[in-house]
Amino acid sequence: MARRDTPAPVGGPGGAARRVVVLGGSGFVGRHVVAAVRASGAEPLLVSRRPLSDGPERSFPMDLAGGGPDGLARLLDTERPYAVVNAAGAAWSRVQETMDRGNHLLVETVLSALATAAWRPRLVQLGSIFEYAPPTPGTSLDERAPTRPTTSYGWSKLRGTQAVLAATEAGRADAVVLRLSNAIGPGIPPGSLLGRVATQLHAAGAGGEAEVHVSPLRASRDFVDVRDVAAAVLAAASLPAGGQVVNIGRGEAVPVRTMVERLIAASGRRARIVEGDAAGVRPQSGLDWIQVETDTARRLLGWTPHHSLDSSVQDLWHAATARAAEEPVS
Repeated sequence: MARRDTPAPVGGPGGAARRVVVLGGSGFVGRHVVAAVRASGAEPLLVSRRPLSDGPERSFPMDLAGGGPDGLARLLDTERPYAVVNAAGAAWSRVQETMDRGNHLLVETVLSALATAAWRPRLVQLGSIFEYAPPTPGTSLDERAPTRPTTSYGWSKLRGTQAVLAATEAGRADAVVLRLSNAIGPGIPPGSLLGRVATQLHAAGAGGEAEVHVSPLRASRDFVDVRDVAAAVLAAASLPAGGQVVNIGRGEAVPVRTMVERLIAASGRRARIVEGDAAGVRPQSGLDWIQVETDTARRLLGWTPHHSLDSSVQDLWHAATARAAEEPVS
């Protein structure tokens, strides 16, 4: 376990706020990390592939997977953040190269930047619960569980985690890995299960009965609010010692069907669930039961989830409604 030798967080010139670099700050989890950093009194610095202009934060466009580590290393030495949060990466894709590039190559670039820079911040790497082997239904996944992914996505995330832990062990980085369960909440990607359900409910309109087409709803997952995830990220950024892997979830396996029904109820619309081979859905992972053991997060981070699933789904629907209202009519 690597111990921090970074100076304690300090204010910048003229009383400027402490800084946190958020890689992938324009994404689903990244946006909530940015909000949590801002609410804590620190200054978020957003790094994304495209320049951003719709917010008060400073943003820095970088192609981390394709552009090399030099730009990020210069940013670290110039801005001297106390933490870097890697919320960037690739979601599930049918293209293996896309996942390898976003979840492994990008991580290697970040680690190279940290090794090159004179300033050494804490890295909080966001991994995935899908890095583990399928657990026995009825049991909880803890950090001692074997890492034998059953999907290409899980393998790409695991390779990123392994690179981070190896760099920490060798003293080239000071990092903590958070393995996230299924994050939900406002701003959820339209390509996710609940995002697709929300889109279909809006497309059907308020009148009549909507048909919600989904893949077979057989699994039970540990759903955690993305705002609780952001709180865990801030706690990990201040953890005294690096080299840790911490699972983040609510500690409860909930049938996916129940979550879809909760979202339909939150929408206030009548809908019928139609199960089948929905286009664009992820293949079966073998992880039909996921329940996360939260003792390590509570002990090391002082973290527990605060948002109920009902509030998460309600806020998800309200955000999806606002987004639909902003979209131009074709």
